[in-house]
Amino acid sequence: MTDRLDCAVVGAGVIGLAIARALALAGHEVIVLEAADAIGTGTSSRNSEVLHAGMYYPEGSLKARLCVEGHALLRRYLAERRVDHTLLGKLIVATDTAEEAQLDAILARGRANGVEQLFRLAAAEVHRLEPAVRCTAALHSPLTGILDTHGYMLALQGDIEANGGLVALKSPVVGGEVTGQGIRLSVGGVEPSEILCDRVVNAGGLGAQALGAALAGLPGETVPPLYLCKGNYFLLSGRVPFARLIYPTPQGAGLGVHFTLDLAGQGRFGPDVEWIEQAHYEVDARRGDGFYAAIRRYWPEIGDGSLRPGFAGIRTKLGPQGQAADDFLIQGPADHGVAGLVNLYGMESPGLTASLAIGAHVAELLQ
Repeated sequence: MTDRLDCAVVGAGVIGLAIARALALAGHEVIVLEAADAIGTGTSSRNSEVLHAGMYYPEGSLKARLCVEGHALLRRYLAERRVDHTLLGKLIVATDTAEEAQLDAILARGRANGVEQLFRLAAAEVHRLEPAVRCTAALHSPLTGILDTHGYMLALQGDIEANGGLVALKSPVVGGEVTGQGIRLSVGGVEPSEILCDRVVNAGGLGAQALGAALAGLPGETVPPLYLCKGNYFLLSGRVPFARLIYPTPQGAGLGVHFTLDLAGQGRFGPDVEWIEQAHYEVDARRGDGFYAAIRRYWPEIGDGSLRPGFAGIRTKLGPQGQAADDFLIQGPADHGVAGLVNLYGMESPGLTASLAIGAHVAELLQ
């Protein structure tokens, strides 16, 4: 027997939960299908938990628009729901004249994107804020912060359930088919079943491309390739030298080896960029050896042996190593021709910050 449902969201990471919340608040009957035995066990639990302001992304991109919109929405939501967070502020530091030119470009991009409160500081001003930092200039983003990602996801789940929705764990979607009556999903687990849905959102994260490929009737050419970019983080032993987040100017495919804090006050540096073929989360202690030279460009006092392996996260990339970072790829019916379907690919950073705005955007696509 096939059950009939209004909306199914595949994936109970932070983006899937935010989308399900938006659909439930809009009056839809929603079920979230999650393969794991808990919410947010993938990318959502393996990141720096930074509330980004939105100054890095190209003007007019989905990343820029949804990050800036999401930043304002998320700050308000975290305060209203009393989810632990703090706006520590962030410094993006330059250590020579070439990097100062990068600061100017980031400042211009941030202002074009509508980023709130982004200021250029001279070295002496930086020194007053963070005496341990060595730089020639910096950008100051006082509204950048950190948050309790798991607490946030629990709040989203609470909103879904309070509005009649359901989060179904241990419910992997193993395939599906586009039919004339809707989208039929095959759900595995202890009690396999089939459900016929009017609307389906593929928010599968690392598994989004696999689900797209397994959906019979979805044009195969609309499913992009998947590349995995692993970031390793190392924890700082001893006294934390900074009160704010400290970022170098961007390096290559990422933002360079930067300093962040968690809400417990643990300092950490990362990530480095490691392109991998298969997902895995082991942190090789030897990779930390390459961190010290990068860190000493802006914090010369870090001592040898101060770093120990922390954790790793994986970003889903749409292009190979060496290619410029792609925008979010959010495909609605107008993009692939399947009524009631939205696929989300390449939902890397700033997906956490943008999550509430992404939810509103997807709900619009499904109206």
